[in-house]
Amino acid sequence: MAWDLRWRTCQDDSRKFSLQKRNVSLEAVIPSIEQGARFSQAAAALHEFKSLCVGTEEQCSSLYWLGRIEEAKLFRAQGQNEMAINLGIYISQKNKSNGETSDVYRLIGKWLAETRSSNSRTILEQYLKPAVSIAEDVKTPDKKAMERRCQTHFHLAHYTDALFRSHEERLNSNEWQSAMRLRKHKTVELEALIKRFRSSTKGEKTDYTMKIQELQKQLAMDKEEDQKLQDDRDNFLNLALGGYKHCLVIGDKYDVRVVFRIVSLWFSLSSRKHVVNSMLSTIDEVQSFKFIPLVYQIASRMGSSKDGQGPLNFQFALVSLVKKMAIDHPYHTVLQLLALANGDRIKDKQRSRNSFVVDMDKKHAAENLLNELSSYHGAIIQQMKQMVDIYIRLAEMETKKEDTNKRVTLPRDLRNLPVLELVPVVTATISIDRSCQYHDGTFPYFKGLADSVMIMNGINAPKVVECLGSDGCRYRQLAKSGNDDLRQDAVMEQFFGLVNTFLRNHQDTWRRRLGVRTYKVVPFTPSAGVLEWVNGTLPLGEYLLGSMRNGGAHGRYGVGDWSFIECREHMTKERDKSKAFQEVCEKFRPVMHFFFLERFLHPAEWFEKRLAYTRSVAASSMVGYIVGLGDRHSMNILIDQTTAEVVHIDLGVAFEQGLMLKTPERVPFRLTRDVIDGMGVTGVEGVFRRCCEKTLSVMQTNKEALLTIVEVFIHDPLYKWALSPLKALQRQKEMDVDLDASLEEPENQYEGNKDAARALLRVKQKLDGYEDGEMRSTHGQVQQLIQDAIDSERLCQMYPGWGA
Repeated sequence: MAWDLRWRTCQDDSRKFSLQKRNVSLEAVIPSIEQGARFSQAAAALHEFKSLCVGTEEQCSSLYWLGRIEEAKLFRAQGQNEMAINLGIYISQKNKSNGETSDVYRLIGKWLAETRSSNSRTILEQYLKPAVSIAEDVKTPDKKAMERRCQTHFHLAHYTDALFRSHEERLNSNEWQSAMRLRKHKTVELEALIKRFRSSTKGEKTDYTMKIQELQKQLAMDKEEDQKLQDDRDNFLNLALGGYKHCLVIGDKYDVRVVFRIVSLWFSLSSRKHVVNSMLSTIDEVQSFKFIPLVYQIASRMGSSKDGQGPLNFQFALVSLVKKMAIDHPYHTVLQLLALANGDRIKDKQRSRNSFVVDMDKKHAAENLLNELSSYHGAIIQQMKQMVDIYIRLAEMETKKEDTNKRVTLPRDLRNLPVLELVPVVTATISIDRSCQYHDGTFPYFKGLADSVMIMNGINAPKVVECLGSDGCRYRQLAKSGNDDLRQDAVMEQFFGLVNTFLRNHQDTWRRRLGVRTYKVVPFTPSAGVLEWVNGTLPLGEYLLGSMRNGGAHGRYGVGDWSFIECREHMTKERDKSKAFQEVCEKFRPVMHFFFLERFLHPAEWFEKRLAYTRSVAASSMVGYIVGLGDRHSMNILIDQTTAEVVHIDLGVAFEQGLMLKTPERVPFRLTRDVIDGMGVTGVEGVFRRCCEKTLSVMQTNKEALLTIVEVFIHDPLYKWALSPLKALQRQKEMDVDLDASLEEPENQYEGNKDAARALLRVKQKLDGYEDGEMRSTHGQVQQLIQDAIDSERLCQMYPGWGA
């Protein structure tokens, strides 16, 4: 009866209503599949949709085939790969609508590649390349057609890129190198046989001829295989580079992944002529704003002598790209160039100790480009130079020891400053204008500095200053100069921002508002720069222990407990660290839960903030683990007093450099009893564990893109991958405010590439799920990490000033 009613509905004059109903049913399927695990809902919607379409395939064929495509997607989502692929092939044979056919070919090719159900030639020639051709034939400028073209180009490029990497790995493998040595040995053997053949008797010549012919055949076959492998590799690389370029030209959907991958390919293959030619073509056709996220890494590669000089080489292409970015987006590019041009601007005290390696080629390349840019943005560059000079003078301003934690009036030359109406406040966020038209009012400009600054505690006495913006706001900033290279912090903040992009794009992590709090870091010289002051925060250590580590929440609530100093001294002097740690735990009870009781008096707000804290600790712990972030003592983790989220600062010890410290850091992240105490009665169970798993899962899903990002950082010649022994010693001494930590850091030369390669390998292992040499599920990996982080045997071996 119901079927008959639907049949009549499709046949009568009110077909419009029927089509609308079909549309609703089809649209219900797509989110159900994408959200995952809601398969029964998707299957029910598809069943209803197919019932509506019975007998009307000719009248509404486009809709009908769309439904069948969704059915194939459902099979694939349920793991029924063969059924999905076979249904896709059936649809491709029956449906001749260009739009849908392109999608079908793309999906079949993608699924065959993912399941490795066919050879690369079939996947490329029968599915992915035809998908691109069909999509390109549809010349309509509508959004759907453009998205389809972008998608087909991306999947073709992504697959050929994977094939290129596979071929490159094979050509560089130990087995292939052994085969090459064997081939060389055979060639020498052949030459010896030919020599003997010429001087042999008539009877011996027959034997020699047979052996010579056999060797010649083997060598010919080996040479043919080698040549084919190299030709295929180059062909796949060209297809990948071309596909990525078209992807960037046509749409925005894959910008983050594609830009990082294409730049990584350029950097690693800079000596190959066809790569440079592709690079020049891409620079010419792609809008420059797409490369802004990597302006720091791209500009840092300028002037590198290993890339060679001359016309139309890698350096020429690189400078062309930076110049295009600077002309189109001066406010996102010129500061990086000024920092490179100031590469030798180091205080005499640091210069004499060889604290920083100065690359004069890089400095000269930046200066030359700035001179070229003066004809486009002369006034902007001039005012930016003035502002940079002001901040460097402020950061390097000498202070007295008694001025610590006090307000100090600035010298007259730093108070009477000109208004720089062409220069934005350095820590303000400036949106990228795709039309490259930065009109008045686009950003708050620099109006000067407040008359006094707060001198902070620390070896280099950083200054908290207020910058006056044209919008009437006062922007708090931290001007720093010293042994810490702010360029490393800038790179790590960049990484955190990209991880946040992936977390926002995933439904589960977006719904839980998982992410890592970031702040702006702007280096001006190797030793000086400005950081955005994170308003409304205080260090965890300051809340728990007080500013002098002799009070705080432990002093207020831990009546009868030992003080932090007593705990630290006990851990330092006792030989049996495990026993000493247990004694300290008994005499030093956690008090972090009082933070929420003190500040959030309404129960609903208390619950909401505790939840936000737990989620924030989970996300930052997982991201910190992946990048090997160390030196997480309680003064390097801030807590926002309004949102209760944590903010990590001082990011100079990353990529497991903490293991190189004099007392190695053997915990994956900070999960001490106080940190757990803030999570409530369930501790690490429930919310914390689930958020850890979700964050790690998203990073593992985006493993390829994250590894590409780390690869690009590896090619950043300014990033210091090795921690010098003296810097390692200084790091741990800085944890104790009452210890003399006035060590300077004589930075020795280091082999950056080896350190970088080791760092990349370790990141890859973590994203693959390897822990302690065993491969684990996401759940098992998180379980192991939490266990390691709270393991008393590991914690008792930490440096006492870390505050385990």
